[in-house]
Amino acid sequence: MDDDRIADIVAQWGRERPDLDPTPLLIIGRIQQLAAVLDAALRPPFAAADLGNGDFDVLAALRREGEPYTLTAGQLSQRMLVTTGAVTKRVDRLIARGLVSRSVSAADARGRVVGLTPAGVALTDRLIEEHLANEAAILRGLTDSDRRTLERLLAAMNRTLNSGDREPGSRGQDR
Repeated sequence: MDDDRIADIVAQWGRERPDLDPTPLLIIGRIQQLAAVLDAALRPPFAAADLGNGDFDVLAALRREGEPYTLTAGQLSQRMLVTTGAVTKRVDRLIARGLVSRSVSAADARGRVVGLTPAGVALTDRLIEEHLANEAAILRGLTDSDRRTLERLLAAMNRTLNSGDREPGSRGQDR
């Protein structure tokens, strides 16, 4: 993209409403724009594997646990930052595909765990290789220094947003 549409929008708001500070759009607008572009760039391998949105998150969370690749629905919910209801829907889809199974917990016979099947492990291993290669290609234009700076800034923004320490309409201050 040769032109910077977000900067154009900020300039237009600055002209039309000089009483407002439109500069947050330079960051938030770009993040929103990037989110859509990233989703379009990263989604195809999962779609090709016939995985719905969020299905790979279940597979990846289980695979990252290590053998025996099992978690409770509550643990999956915590690791994926979604409700247990959302986990249940995803797990049901993956069970139908033979990628995960539900079984009685060895630690607590009253509980149930979700685990990867051998087919689920194989698919997850194949997709994570492709996914990480796609992510590396997306970041190829950034220097190592740029990447470290971006990591630091995004982590700071994430902490700010998750702390609840912000008021609508207030301007952030350098800390």
